[in-house]
Amino acid sequence: MKKMNVLFASSECAPFIKTGGLGDVAASLPKYFPREEADVRVILPLYDCIPEKYRKDLKKVADFDVNVFLGSGKASLYETVRDETVFYLIGAEGAFTGDTPYMDTYNDIGKFAFFCKAVLSVLPVIRFKPDIIHANDWQTALLPVYIKLMAGQWDFYSKTKTVMTIHNLQFQGMADKEHVKIEAGINGECLGDDYLGFYDQASLLKGGIAYADMVTTVSRTYAEEIRTPFYGEGLDGLLMYRSADLKGIVNGIDNNVFNPETDASIYKNYSIETFRKAKPQNKKHLQKELNLKEDAGVMMIALISRLTEQKGIDLIAYMMDELCRDAVQLVVLGTGDEKYESMFRHYAWKYSDSVSANICYSEELSRQIYASADAFLMPSRFEPCGLSQLMAMRYGTVPIVRETGGLKDTVQPYNEYEHTGTGFSFANYNAHEMLGTIRYAERIYYDNKRDWNKIAKRAMQMDYSWNASAQKYLSMYRELQSR
Repeated sequence: MKKMNVLFASSECAPFIKTGGLGDVAASLPKYFPREEADVRVILPLYDCIPEKYRKDLKKVADFDVNVFLGSGKASLYETVRDETVFYLIGAEGAFTGDTPYMDTYNDIGKFAFFCKAVLSVLPVIRFKPDIIHANDWQTALLPVYIKLMAGQWDFYSKTKTVMTIHNLQFQGMADKEHVKIEAGINGECLGDDYLGFYDQASLLKGGIAYADMVTTVSRTYAEEIRTPFYGEGLDGLLMYRSADLKGIVNGIDNNVFNPETDASIYKNYSIETFRKAKPQNKKHLQKELNLKEDAGVMMIALISRLTEQKGIDLIAYMMDELCRDAVQLVVLGTGDEKYESMFRHYAWKYSDSVSANICYSEELSRQIYASADAFLMPSRFEPCGLSQLMAMRYGTVPIVRETGGLKDTVQPYNEYEHTGTGFSFANYNAHEMLGTIRYAERIYYDNKRDWNKIAKRAMQMDYSWNASAQKYLSMYRELQSR
């Protein structure tokens, strides 16, 4: 079977630049494809804000002209190899400036349209002819549009198939049609209602969904949810129309990175055989570090999240007074809406022995929390996949989740009669239902610790590495090739 060339295009990729789960996916997924079957390379912008420690290892491969779809300007391609995977970064003077990769959507439209044009301009220069171009989220959604519009005009891409992955449908890259027309270099027909047109605006993500050969999202349940008006963000009709070409493939995590046996960030390493003794030691160490009451027996609930309503923080806010009266400790890590940041700070002041509010993000602290906490709270309004619950389970921290998207697909609810399950879940977006589920988990933790430990052990035994997901993507690529 012929080896495939696959280009994975992303607006972010760890460790170069990361703001969310997409950065982890772009860094990890390509490493899991069998080398003998697929040459998977990653391409992203060379932002000015990428730290120097990652820039210094970059090697310039080519200078080139950006010359597709009314594109103009010069750019450079840089290369580095990490874990046997080639990473390309496109740099251009004045194109990717700023302290963060994303600014406001209006200006970002032009930035990422330029990036997509540059990607297609440079591949013939370096003679990497892709069988598959895999675009991710709205920032790279113009790639399927351009490939389809070039059909029959440019032999280099005549056999290239495209995949459009939706990581979060809420973010679509929306602006007025005239602005998109100018920045993207596309004509009026493409801006019609069947393609990019979205009422009086244009949505780049909609264009990617309409033009791609295959559309994927990051869990089976989310693929079903986004075909309904409640979750569809106005695109449910198009997604229903494309149902035959819409697949849900759950994300994974890198088990070599998230490994309690080797993680240098945590106080006491442990395995599935030793977690019962080691997690209480990690807990007491973290309690001391965070000035919480040192008690290995108290149930510690973790929340590592963006502090927004999408993540269900409004449910937690509604129940905080009642939750703080329970025999639990709550450790929070994250940033987000100011009202929620202030709320958690208030409760950390009011209940200083049992609530710790860490309004920041620290990779090291997050690992320490995963290794120390007993339960992990994730009551999302919607969750395309979610990685935090997978990381929590890897560390033997039992998830408490709402049954939506990837949370429903990856967390099996505990059944005390059949002695099955890897966590606890509730169905409705309701604060009282969430609290009832938390208190059910508390009861099992305190009154049936043996069963609790078995839940944690089953969670640790689950394999949510990228191996299975990579095989599903590979099968999909093969299917596209045969069309």
